[in-house]
Amino acid sequence: RKVEAHPDWKAKVVYGDTDSLFVLLDGRTRDEAFRIGKEIADEITRISPAPVKLKMEKVYHPCMLVTKKRYVGYAYEDPKQSTPIFDAKGIETVRRDSCPAVAKIMEKSLRMLYETNNLTEIKQYLQRQWRRILSGHVSVQDFVFAKEVRLGSYSAQTIPPAAIVASKAMAADPRAEPRYGERVPFVVVHAPPGARLVDMVV
Repeated sequence: RKVEAHPDWKAKVVYGDTDSLFVLLDGRTRDEAFRIGKEIADEITRISPAPVKLKMEKVYHPCMLVTKKRYVGYAYEDPKQSTPIFDAKGIETVRRDSCPAVAKIMEKSLRMLYETNNLTEIKQYLQRQWRRILSGHVSVQDFVFAKEVRLGSYSAQTIPPAAIVASKAMAADPRAEPRYGERVPFVVVHAPPGARLVDMVV
């Protein structure tokens, strides 16, 4: 309320949790965003009980807020910084449960969007990538998932793919049992329509 009520800032809080805020400063320059961000941090620090201190952390320009704790943007930590940092939290480019192909293609698409704002160019890039995948001109390494396995903690109906692969390996060699919480790599292979995931992971 304090941030949005200030007449000079013309700010809109688009996300906030216990200790942080994302503030939209529509139509402002990066320099203005840094100045207003510092003013907001100073003012909230002033009215808060000691030792609470707010810090103006960074300016995202541009930025996408997907959901809580999931966002991506070009980050600037200093007004004099000329080259932004690609900063992603909680999305497929940084999540460990995604395969490298998804992470690489998504990051490249986002960078193209931020730098060119050209959806036609992004569409052409994606179509090229999908043609390469469909024609087999890719490394299988880009399609390997690796997920933690905790054998003994799943019900019969909810065995995840990595645990299925670990169980298959143990059936062939009991010494292949993974440690509790170990990441087990697997790929999903082609199967006829209606095939179960359990039959498609190796």
